[in-house]
Amino acid sequence: MPLLKFDIIRGRSSEEIRKLLDVTHEAMVEAFEVPLTDRYQVVTQHEPEELILEDTGLGYRRTADVILLTIISRPRSLAQKTKFYGLLVEKLQASLSISPQDVVVSLVENADADWSFGCGRAQFITGEL
Repeated sequence: MPLLKFDIIRGRSSEEIRKLLDVTHEAMVEAFEVPLTDRYQVVTQHEPEELILEDTGLGYRRTADVILLTIISRPRSLAQKTKFYGLLVEKLQASLSISPQDVVVSLVENADADWSFGCGRAQFITGEL
């Protein structure tokens, strides 16, 4: 049920993008314990000048590999969130050589009534899910 929105700089291959999505989903399944088939991901590619992600004074050095991941999800525990952040950077570094300094995540929480998966119905509210 989490909706993942990836903002990246244009230039990655189709294979790299697919690996990015797959690895992120693996971390999501493990940390948030969502079903394997619960996958909603969107990628938006930008020209370099269209994506500015500074380091908020932490001293991070961003590269063209930078990723802004926005997650829209029902509330998750602090333990789940921190587990996800750690798993995500570990998996991205291992599989795509993306530096942990290039991964920015923002989690936006919503409620069950904020979702309709089709047919004009609120499936979490109706009990279909």
